[in-house]
Amino acid sequence: MADTNLSKTKKASFGTRVKRFFKETKAELKKVTWPTKEQLIHNTGVIIVFIIIVTIILSVLDAAFAELFQLLTNIL
Repeated sequence: MADTNLSKTKKASFGTRVKRFFKETKAELKKVTWPTKEQLIHNTGVIIVFIIIVTIILSVLDAAFAELFQLLTNIL
């Protein structure tokens, strides 16, 4: 029975849907727990260190594979 009632209801206008979207978005943003300045600085530092470590690992792997490829192509 509930399905028939839904099919009879009209779709809200575009303007009404946009207003509802922004109203709901604002309500959700009020629920967000924003980090403190100290947390933000700490987390940013952790991310930068992680990126540096991954960059070093990938650079070493790239150099190793380039050397391996060079050795293999010289043999053939």
